[in-house]
Amino acid sequence: MNETITAAFYRGDKTFAVEQTTAQAPMQGEVAVRVAYCGICGTDMHVYHGNMDARVGLNRTVGHEMSGTVAQVGAGVDNVSIGQKVVVRPLDHCGQCPACEAGHQHICHKLKFLGLDTDGAMQEIWTVPAHTLHVLPDDLRMDHAALIEPVAVACHDVRLSGLTTGEDVVVIGGGPIGILVAMVARDAGGKVVISEVNPHRLAIAGKLGFDTVNPVENDLPAAIQERTGGKGAEVVFEVSGTQPGVDAMTAVAGTKARIVMVAIHAKKPQIDLFQFFWRELQLIGARVYEPEDYEKAIAIIASGGVDADTIITDVSPLADIQAAFEALDTTPTAMKSLIKVGADA
Repeated sequence: MNETITAAFYRGDKTFAVEQTTAQAPMQGEVAVRVAYCGICGTDMHVYHGNMDARVGLNRTVGHEMSGTVAQVGAGVDNVSIGQKVVVRPLDHCGQCPACEAGHQHICHKLKFLGLDTDGAMQEIWTVPAHTLHVLPDDLRMDHAALIEPVAVACHDVRLSGLTTGEDVVVIGGGPIGILVAMVARDAGGKVVISEVNPHRLAIAGKLGFDTVNPVENDLPAAIQERTGGKGAEVVFEVSGTQPGVDAMTAVAGTKARIVMVAIHAKKPQIDLFQFFWRELQLIGARVYEPEDYEKAIAIIASGGVDADTIITDVSPLADIQAAFEALDTTPTAMKSLIKVGADA
C-alpha cells in the first residue's frame, strides 16, 4: 500500500494540522482500515487542551471512536476480509504481564491505547492489529457505528454493576458517557434517573425519555428517596468526575448498593467511607471494556437500543477538525460530535 491519504495531526497549543501523508501498509497480523467516521471524546479534548502532551507528543493523529471498512490485510490475518464493515477496540496488550496472564488484557500493565500511544483514526486509512477488530452487520449505518466504542464503555460499566431488571439506578453526570450508561442501564431493565446540571444535556436526556434531576435546583438525595419509596438506589454510576458527584454517589445509594466509578477524576476526590460501613456499600472500579462489551454494544446499536440520531448532534468533515474541536470547547450544546473522515462515508 502506497496510497496518499489525508490525516489530522495534533501540533500542540490547541492546534490541528490537516496534511497529506502516506498510508501505512499492514504488516503481519495487521489490517488497514478505511475510516468512515470518528467521534471526538473527552480524552481527545484533554489532548486538545495540552493536558497529555507528555504522552502523545506534538505530531499525533488522535481518534478511536470510529467505524470503517477493511482495505487491506497483512500476512497471517484470517479474522476479517477486505470490504467488511468493522470497528476497532483500541487496546493493544502485551500478553505477558500478570494482568494479561490472568485474562485481564484490558487492564494490561503495559497497555497501549490506540489513538493516544499510537496514531489513531483521524486519518483516511488506519492500520491496526487484527485482534482489535470487530465485524459489523452489513446494514448498520456507519455514523451510528462510530458510537460503538463509547457504548462499549457503558456496557462494561453496566455489566460490572450487576444490574438486574427493576432496580433503581442513578447516573450522576449526563454527558455523552453518562447518557450512554443510562441508555444501556435502561436497556438492561433498570429504572434510571439522571443527575445533571447542564440545561442542554438535561433537555437531551428528557428527549430520550429519562427522569432527570438538576442538583443545583433540587435536593438530589431527597428526590431519589421520594422516587424510590425511601430505599435509595441499588446501582449508582459516578460519571461526572466532580467532588459534588462523589458526594452525591453515597448520598443517593441504598442499603448494599453498588457504586461504579466511571469518571476519571483530575485529582483525588474525598469519599464518605462511613457510608460504606453503615450501609454495606460496594465501590466498583471500571476501566474501558472487554471484547464481550464490544459485541454487546454492536447488538444494542443494531437493535435500536441506543437512539443514535439524538446522541449524534453534529458531523464535520476532516478538513474542519480544528473548528469542530473549537466548537466543543466553547459551545455547551453538543452531545456527540463526529468527524466524517472518509470522502465517500
